[in-house]
Amino acid sequence: MHDEHFPGLRRRGFLAATTGAAALALTGCGGGTDDKTDSGSGGTPKRGGRLRAAFAGGGASETLDPHLASLFADVARAKALYDKLADYDADLSASPRLAAAWEANKTLDRWRVTLRKAAFHDGRPVTAEDVLYSYRRIADPKQAFRAKASLEPIDLDASRATGERSVEFVLKRPTAEFPNVLAAFGAYIVPENATDFDQRPIGSGPFRFVSFAPGRSAVFRRHEDHWDGAPYLDELEFVVVNEESARVNALLAGQVEYAHELNPTTARAHEGRGQIEIVRLRNSAMQAFCMKTDRPPFDDRRVREAFFLIADRKELVDGALSGAGEAGNDLFGKGYEYYADGLPQREQDLDRARALLKQAGAEKLKVTLDTSAVAAGFTEAAGIFRDQAAKAGVTIDVRMGSKDSYWSDILDGGTLCCYRSGAMPIEAHISQRLLTDSTTNATKWQHKDFDALYQQAQSTRDKTERAAVYERMQRRLYTEGGFLVWGFADWILGTARKVRGVETKAPANTLDWARFDRVWLA
Repeated sequence: MHDEHFPGLRRRGFLAATTGAAALALTGCGGGTDDKTDSGSGGTPKRGGRLRAAFAGGGASETLDPHLASLFADVARAKALYDKLADYDADLSASPRLAAAWEANKTLDRWRVTLRKAAFHDGRPVTAEDVLYSYRRIADPKQAFRAKASLEPIDLDASRATGERSVEFVLKRPTAEFPNVLAAFGAYIVPENATDFDQRPIGSGPFRFVSFAPGRSAVFRRHEDHWDGAPYLDELEFVVVNEESARVNALLAGQVEYAHELNPTTARAHEGRGQIEIVRLRNSAMQAFCMKTDRPPFDDRRVREAFFLIADRKELVDGALSGAGEAGNDLFGKGYEYYADGLPQREQDLDRARALLKQAGAEKLKVTLDTSAVAAGFTEAAGIFRDQAAKAGVTIDVRMGSKDSYWSDILDGGTLCCYRSGAMPIEAHISQRLLTDSTTNATKWQHKDFDALYQQAQSTRDKTERAAVYERMQRRLYTEGGFLVWGFADWILGTARKVRGVETKAPANTLDWARFDRVWLA
């Protein structure tokens, strides 16, 4: 879904649950543009109507508990019913939501958060006690809630309500990026003592609960008193359609108005044809090869640099993503806050790559590249890179892995693998993947001085100075890191021609992705 490995893509084995959707014939074509489509504009918004949105789902085990949200469908439903204190803008900086303001003390280890005036669907005000209940529920050591790791910096025993709409968060260590914690995936605010999420869920989001059939559909109705304004739609229905072809067919047949997660081939077949709109969410998924820096041959930085120079990024984007993306520069987070965009774009240089391999005593290097059909473009990228490496005298053996165990297998095993990541702040990418004790450190990048730079960035109050530390860290990763980031893939949606207000510049997982309170039907 929306974590670093998009595990929801492993769930497509579930059968589509919509009547007739899987049996529809592919008839007609569609249209769209690269940046703005009719889905993103189209006149004055108007109220009314029901929008049906098709997502891949999780079968009969689905729940509306927002703290268990994992798949894209889960998160889209959760953000319709609930709010967070903050959420991510398109550049992955934190933007206030239920929190009207936040302020740190001088040592950055206490943060005062002031809530805006907002109400739950039953009329109760959203209070500081609701916030503390929600966060303590998420942090329950007996549970496995999505945002638990993100809330770890907070000492929830010491944190307290200082008024009905004021919370003092006591932190375990100085944290300048604390607003990212408030925006963490799954950190939704629920009413104090709430436990019934599937029969009568009550949130403060833009839509109220009507009905829910796990693995099939969920129907929500406009919340007239939402603090950020009432939605334009009368009703919103989420329909579970697991196969991509069935989602497209349902859209073409008028059975749904919104189809989530289309592949590049589908987009090319329907773009510019006039029946449906293709919406591309740029920079939604980093595409990379992951080199293990703690073992041969990639424990030699010259070999890693050689691999950086072997990659023809344009060929990889064109071939593995059907052109639906843009070239990477061996750093995560292109276009995001703190991204080091001043570094020169790395280009293929086979002569230099061969020279580096010779210096490292690896002129006839043979290496295994792990890949899997777990994510779109992985197997294609592996084949393309194998051929590119051969031109530098490197023999790559492509090994296919299981879709079910691929992500866990590659965290510790192998030496080189295909990898991708969803949107998250650069700070979160570093903390989750690049520190000595990071639990998903797939490149085994373990350097105490790098850890110290991260701690320095976290405790630096001045944003300009903090950005300079992040740039220093990224320059080192660019020179000798283990992520060969060759591209950033578009996340592709399809909509009916009459759908307006779909944001086209928000990566998946950000505030304006799947934001149906701003969508209307023309």
